[in-house]
Amino acid sequence: MYTMKPFAVAATLIFVWSSAPAEDHRQLGAHVHGHGRLNIAIEGRKVSMELEVPGADIVGFEHEPSTPEQKAAVVEAKAKLANALALFVPPAQAGCEVTSAKVSVEAEHEHGDEHEHHHDAKEEEEGHHHSEFHAEYELQCQSASQLTSLTFDYFRAFPGGQELDIAFIGPKGQSSFEVTRDKPTLDLTGIM
Repeated sequence: MYTMKPFAVAATLIFVWSSAPAEDHRQLGAHVHGHGRLNIAIEGRKVSMELEVPGADIVGFEHEPSTPEQKAAVVEAKAKLANALALFVPPAQAGCEVTSAKVSVEAEHEHGDEHEHHHDAKEEEEGHHHSEFHAEYELQCQSASQLTSLTFDYFRAFPGGQELDIAFIGPKGQSSFEVTRDKPTLDLTGIM
């Protein structure tokens, strides 16, 4: 019987993970236009954030930049994304500052001419040639308990963004949320 225990534990973990609210809520990859994902984890005074957003939301295109204008747009977007507190604004009383910010563009290249194979938006979304902006942030907050909301100026910075799916892990466990261009404030009252 002892040999079965690891398998039972693994099966339980898989079940718990697959039924987590963030996954249950909506099966969206970051490549769906207008939709991005933000993971937030708070441990003590440390706040870790990870953002994945389609290139189209950030710079208006998802292929590799080929013109000077497109290359400049990517450089500008990466600089904007690095400024976490300008995109995800915490209450001043939380006393947060960014200690680390890493921004990258991850692309999957398609063989052949993408326009030859993809003729409508649905096909494009299901293709594997899209680029994503990926950002990781570490923040230190003097009073993390005062982190009762986040205002998403992200939507003002990037007009292509429509919605972010939020997976939040804090002192009271895991929660999932949506923030949208129309409702750009995340209320964390009661879960901090």
